[in-house]
Amino acid sequence: MNFNKRLGKITDNSIFRMNEYFVWCGSIAKDKDDLYYLYFSFWHKSESFDPGWLTSSKIGYAVSDNPYGGFEFKGVALAGGDGWDASSVHNPAVIEYEGKYYMYYMGNFGNGEYWSHRNNQRIGVAVAENPAGPWRRFDKPLIDVSEKGFDSLMVSNPSVTVGEDGKCYMIYKAVENNGVLPKGGAVVCGIAVASNPLGPFKKHTEAVLTNPENEWSVEDAFIWSENEKFYALAKDFQGYFTKSDKGDIALFSSKNAIDWEVANYPIASKKELPFEKGNMPVFRLERPQLYIENGVPKALLCACMPDENGEETFNVSIPILKSRGI
Repeated sequence: MNFNKRLGKITDNSIFRMNEYFVWCGSIAKDKDDLYYLYFSFWHKSESFDPGWLTSSKIGYAVSDNPYGGFEFKGVALAGGDGWDASSVHNPAVIEYEGKYYMYYMGNFGNGEYWSHRNNQRIGVAVAENPAGPWRRFDKPLIDVSEKGFDSLMVSNPSVTVGEDGKCYMIYKAVENNGVLPKGGAVVCGIAVASNPLGPFKKHTEAVLTNPENEWSVEDAFIWSENEKFYALAKDFQGYFTKSDKGDIALFSSKNAIDWEVANYPIASKKELPFEKGNMPVFRLERPQLYIENGVPKALLCACMPDENGEETFNVSIPILKSRGI
């Protein structure tokens, strides 16, 4: 699959931003009235981008009559509770399953210092009868850290797809509790599988996406099933998989969601926005997620920081052209 050739062009209307807030992590669901709901992480710019996403993020939602833009902010979809996700909720990834909606997300708590919140990241799920909510969260994480191994320090960045076998496959970011703390060990991805969206999810015992040359491998992985294969998009920290610039988005494929290989065309997207007038390079293009309708990818959602001063962020919705790149 040549995913990059499936990307259509965008306009200014494809961008969703909020003037007083940082915006990140877009995911889309559609309701029964054919309205599209964009879920996103957001926090006030007075908190700074980093560590604000760890200490102050909420999940908001906006609505449009199409998945490619024109979203209007409606309110907060999910905020933290009193326990494991009290400080921040982040990384929303929403799926519809048998008439209900499931929002997977990262939650954490901490003392205000970066590493305290970073190492307390866990994965949760919230459930709603319709995309407008209300969303019911749970008092315990869906995915916690393991006692030992590749995900023994923290887990985050969940993405879930329903395979052709009817099982739910989750790919997630993980860090091992080894090396020099508080940073810990390798940044990799794991896989967990369940018979339904609420689990319990059974983890595969080994990491599935790793870089043999550098511990900081990939993150922001998004998994989906298409043409009897699993695919994953992920931020390539080092440019190892894409053989391109650091931070470009790589494409992987797998027959079983465990054994992954780099796609024949490994660059899913460079760090650029595909406007009609030409591609615009950006500083960061991350958290790639697809909106999939009736089994067909319709849009690629990415979080964007256009320049390195970090004063502005937004989400962008890029059309997917079904007829190209397969």
